Amino acid sequence: MMILRYSLLTLAVATWLSAMFIGCTGENRQERTPTLPEDDITKLAALPTEVPTPADNPPSPQKIALGRLLFFDPILSGHKDVACATCHHPEFGFAESLEISIGVNGRGMGSKRDFVTPIGDIPFVKRNSQTILNAAFNGLTLNGSADAAHAPMFWDLRVKSLENQSLEPIKSFEEMRGHRYATEVALDSVVNRLKKIAEYSRLFQEAFTASDAINSQNLARAIAAYERTLVGGNSRFDQYMRGDRNALSVNEIDGMQVFLKSGCAKCHNGPMLSDYKVHALGVPDNEKLLKSDAGVDNQYKFRTPSLRNLRFTGPYMHSGKLKTLEQVLEFYEDLAGDKIRNPLVGKEHIDPIIETLKVDFKDISLIVEFLNTLNDDQFDKTIPKRVPSGLPVGGNLN
Repeated sequence: MMILRYSLLTLAVATWLSAMFIGCTGENRQERTPTLPEDDITKLAALPTEVPTPADNPPSPQKIALGRLLFFDPILSGHKDVACATCHHPEFGFAESLEISIGVNGRGMGSKRDFVTPIGDIPFVKRNSQTILNAAFNGLTLNGSADAAHAPMFWDLRVKSLENQSLEPIKSFEEMRGHRYATEVALDSVVNRLKKIAEYSRLFQEAFTASDAINSQNLARAIAAYERTLVGGNSRFDQYMRGDRNALSVNEIDGMQVFLKSGCAKCHNGPMLSDYKVHALGVPDNEKLLKSDAGVDNQYKFRTPSLRNLRFTGPYMHSGKLKTLEQVLEFYEDLAGDKIRNPLVGKEHIDPIIETLKVDFKDISLIVEFLNTLNDDQFDKTIPKRVPSGLPVGGNLN
């Protein structure tokens, strides 16, 4: 009887403790489920499932296949040693792991890339190589409107559309052109090279249904058509914003809340988490440059980058001087405390929007957890086995 009473008492206590544990756990989970104010959460959005496309460049399998080959073919560079993929390689999220790029006279890939001969009159590329991933959505607004023909490109917004973006490096001395020809004849020189390759003549004709299809305009259209297939739009953040409330952990939702309350979304908003405006923040220069990079209108202004796929695309900022997301947030914490890291930028030049920024060191890890929900590694990483020129795929990467 005593054993039975003891057993019943033990069972009762265990049941009570179990109920208390479950109740407390449930209550704790309820308390730890953050609520995001409606006016804050609406500053963010998932990527759409359809990519904006300009009316004069509809995609086709032939055009995309041609664009992929051109993207990886160093025939587009003056010395036939640099391809678009050299600085925008799928292994690095279509960016690279260098602070600032090495184009002409370079050898190797990612952090192992260096100059073939000691740096001379061909310098480093001036800025960090931005990823091509999701660049098809550049300019996309919160209401879902986008104008692919006028999408903002580059750190300084110097051109609009992926078509125009694709031609700029070909004309750039340090990126792809080198000493082979002058800027004004760079595109014609590349077009003439392509015309001498029978396989390209056939591929251009198939893609554009014209016998004289090889020209700079169609070169740009083919590369842009391929770049619009480089999309990572199903991150856990996207899943959450589309209604799957189990896609993010409690800490990640906390991080989103802190991200919004800290004022980060003043600039990093919309589906691409960018306002596509230029801001002066006093980002430190890269010491590898021969002179300071003063940005837009010589006011040290640079475009707000997207926050998508940051896991694959460091180092960060236009100068590549911040290697980790923690360092980026520490930079903003300093900036919010009036500590400007670039001595050439006075406080009066810093964008006034920074006055609303409230980044606290204790919140950094939570914000990083949220930022990591914006990663999606299910993008096309296909590298062609060969290119029509017969040159090394991707340029001088070995």
